[in-house]
Amino acid sequence: MKKFIAFIAVALMATTSNQAFAQTAAGDKTTLSQTMRDAERARQKAAKEAEEAAAYAESVQALKDNQFVLEADQVIFKRGETAFVNTNTNFILVNQQRGTVQVAFNTSLAGPNGIGGVTVDGTVSGIKMKTDKKGNVTYSFNILGTGISAQVFLTLAAGDNEATVSISPNFNSRTLTLRGKIIPLEQSNIFKGRAW
Repeated sequence: MKKFIAFIAVALMATTSNQAFAQTAAGDKTTLSQTMRDAERARQKAAKEAEEAAAYAESVQALKDNQFVLEADQVIFKRGETAFVNTNTNFILVNQQRGTVQVAFNTSLAGPNGIGGVTVDGTVSGIKMKTDKKGNVTYSFNILGTGISAQVFLTLAAGDNEATVSISPNFNSRTLTLRGKIIPLEQSNIFKGRAW
């Protein structure tokens, strides 16, 4: 009888230890997959941050060289109305002392520039660029031409090439705000309409 009780006790302990080992192995497998997922997320985040930092540095250099294009994907009107637009036809271009402002909306009307909006060329002057201690860049200039006389204020947030531009005409109060990415002039992909 003592041998029988001892045998049952040994069998019971063996079964319990096998179950505990199986649970530990399953827990290790879950922990391993979680660790792998966390490592992949960290790698993706680091790659995205490195890409954004490179784009930011490229944008700042383009601003310093006065050869850039802001390809706008959003237009914000005076009273806050917003329109999402095509980046190829909505832009602000600065090439040294010459500048172009073009807005074109996806409408059935051709508009003065032939693509549904307005394109104005002018001379750029009064360029001012400041970088604060956080890395935010403020860039402003005046543009004067046949169809435009305005002040342009650009704000580039640190760490990315996303920027906001406010265009304030000198002869009226129809301020227009564009949001988009700053790209060096040689890398831009824009379509310029007929200017006046």
